[in-house]
Amino acid sequence: MGKPVRVLHVLGGLSLGGAESRIMDLYRCMDREKVQFDFLVHQKTGGRKKAGIEGRIPEYYDGEIKSLGGKIYVLPKFKGYNYLPYKKAARAFFHRHREFFVVQGHMTSTASIYLPEARRAGIPVLCAHARSAGVDRGVKGLLTKLLRLPLWKRADYCFACSKEAGESVFGRNWNRSPKAYLIPNAIDAEKYRYDKAVRDRLRGKLGLQDCYVIGHVGRFHYAKNHEFLLEIFACLHRRLSAKGKRCVLMLVGEGSGMPQAKAQAKALGIAGDVMFMGNRKNVEKFYQVFDFFLFPSRYEGLPGTVVEAQAAGLRCLVSNRITYEVGVSGLVDFKDIDEPADWWAECVERCLEAGYQREDMSRVIKDAGFDVKEQAARLERFYLTGKMAQER
Repeated sequence: MGKPVRVLHVLGGLSLGGAESRIMDLYRCMDREKVQFDFLVHQKTGGRKKAGIEGRIPEYYDGEIKSLGGKIYVLPKFKGYNYLPYKKAARAFFHRHREFFVVQGHMTSTASIYLPEARRAGIPVLCAHARSAGVDRGVKGLLTKLLRLPLWKRADYCFACSKEAGESVFGRNWNRSPKAYLIPNAIDAEKYRYDKAVRDRLRGKLGLQDCYVIGHVGRFHYAKNHEFLLEIFACLHRRLSAKGKRCVLMLVGEGSGMPQAKAQAKALGIAGDVMFMGNRKNVEKFYQVFDFFLFPSRYEGLPGTVVEAQAAGLRCLVSNRITYEVGVSGLVDFKDIDEPADWWAECVERCLEAGYQREDMSRVIKDAGFDVKEQAARLERFYLTGKMAQER
């Protein structure tokens, strides 16, 4: 057998984020004798004239990628003012590395810069993959929108994890083009199926047998709206405490906004009942611990965490700013994030006190098209041929 086709995924980093986790789920399912993934990530150059893997602090998925046969490369972090040095670095990289058959850019904020450089180097297939339906605040968000304007013309394929993400990145008429494809944020549904034995064991270990556990999984970032999440929990905490009932908020994830979240929890007087769990490799087990999943994001592409929560049989209350495509079962309710925190808390309290039967929902998730094995097979065919099947 010949060498495998090499596919380059362009990302901001390799931490335990949504895009990274979904790509790694696919990577594990690939026939790596046929298709091999490599990764181009971004980092500060630290004053060096040339960015490189040397001196880079390893991130969450580095070890697994190397164990699977993947390679990791580095570009300097884009800052706006370094447009020309960034473009030059991308050009130099692809001049040295022409071995890729497909370049898939998940970092769409700068894809209109690095994809043309891949084209210049003769890379056959270029993809832009929209994974978010919003941008950051201020100048950074405006610059992102501006940089994305020519992206539609510079990619051979325009993928999106949801209709809203596609429209946000590529434009309102995105899905009318033959080069536009919806690629669901698929998960290994079996891994998240409800398991009462795991639930009882972990809740006992954590001392959570006799309380409600509200869960959230996500990085501490503006999009996730942790400040509102904490306000909701503070209202819920007050309501349940008045009835002599205990509740805790379990936050799984890390990020630059964590110190502010800890300070806010302290200011709200709920710090003793907010558990900051950090990044967890066995995150599927924590879904078993939760009684309810709360997700008031400002924007998302299609949050895989909400799909995971449903696979675990959890009731979910999520922001109306999130695509309704994520509600693939009867377990998800949507609520306006402009409504008061106490109204959100009332909805959660009503559900908790009414109670509900946790069930294995993995089959429902698979039937809705979110099965990672099915999506991996679909993409493997694409990586081998450079042509996406007509299933849209």
